[in-house]
Amino acid sequence: MQYWVWTERGEPHSPPLLSCLGWLLFLEQFSLHGSSDLSSNICILKQGWLRWTECFILEGNYVPGRDESAKTDPLVVLEEILTSLIMWFFYALIPCLLIGGVAVLPAPQNLSVQSTNMKHLLMWSPVIVPEEITYYFVEYQGEYESLYMSHIWIPSSWCSPTEGPECDITDDVTATVPYNLRVRATVGAQTSAWSTLQHPFNRNSTILTPPVMEVTKDGFHLIIKLEDLGPQFEFLVAYWRREPGAKEHVKVVKSRGIPVHLGTMEPGAAYCVKVRTFVKAIGRHSPFSQAECVKVQGETLPLALALFAFVGFMLILVVVPVSVWKMGRLLRYSCCPVVVLPDTLKITNSPQKLISCRREEVEACATAVLSSEEPFKAWI
Repeated sequence: MQYWVWTERGEPHSPPLLSCLGWLLFLEQFSLHGSSDLSSNICILKQGWLRWTECFILEGNYVPGRDESAKTDPLVVLEEILTSLIMWFFYALIPCLLIGGVAVLPAPQNLSVQSTNMKHLLMWSPVIVPEEITYYFVEYQGEYESLYMSHIWIPSSWCSPTEGPECDITDDVTATVPYNLRVRATVGAQTSAWSTLQHPFNRNSTILTPPVMEVTKDGFHLIIKLEDLGPQFEFLVAYWRREPGAKEHVKVVKSRGIPVHLGTMEPGAAYCVKVRTFVKAIGRHSPFSQAECVKVQGETLPLALALFAFVGFMLILVVVPVSVWKMGRLLRYSCCPVVVLPDTLKITNSPQKLISCRREEVEACATAVLSSEEPFKAWI
């Protein structure tokens, strides 16, 4: 049995044209609405089949031969429906053949990027397969790859593959340009289609927050310690004396995680500090943090310290003069001592009388002395 199709002009066409029309209708539906989800494709094919049936059967365009009287023959209509079902069955297999027959996994959905303080995290909804481990592959495409490298995709340095439904793409996003991102899931030999981020991501959209800071004092020195957010960050630190009309001082700090000296404080005054981040690569800064204040003690010394100073001063006033007097006396008796002669050695007579002693008395004294020595010699 041979079938013909009449166009709007009433011209007959052979069955090859019927296949071409069905094929074009399928391509139209699949290109507009097709996806990697097999259930979605079946719905698309079903809608296309209904449209085709309505167009060629219900309007009476399929007839046997050239006889228009057979348009309403039930057998013809049923045979055409069967032919259409067989044709659409083969059309349903074509998408699987086009993608290698492996798109049985649903693609990851709900792709989004959470970016805070230049830390970029790509997230998606997990693909759950019971009793199986799902791996994800992440690829990116920057402006350079899109314009000068024929739209190639580069695997992420940390997430090809990864098991969790998120990927840190901070090291991949190195320029302030739009980046396309895509993810696919793999379970064993089964691989899903790629799921692409709806809008390209640019790192200049990151959310900047003030850093965590610690304000301390060391004597009369104001010290601040800031959170380490990475090498791209600079910190604008503002500090001032807490009083009406006080001048605000601003200092740029690049050191991270190291205490920094801001300035010298006046005794008895309170000083406040606030800080915000600045990223030169994107030309943006965060809002200022809440101000933190510290107070310096006044010049009044504690009672114990004042008492100790008074006692020390009094000791100095007493001990130093006594020590000087004592040392003076020691030096005086050591260098120039005063000698007192006993009374037997003192000369009471006039020296002239001692000189005018008679010679006889001297000789008598000498003889008396010699005579007293003789018994001693005899004993020896």
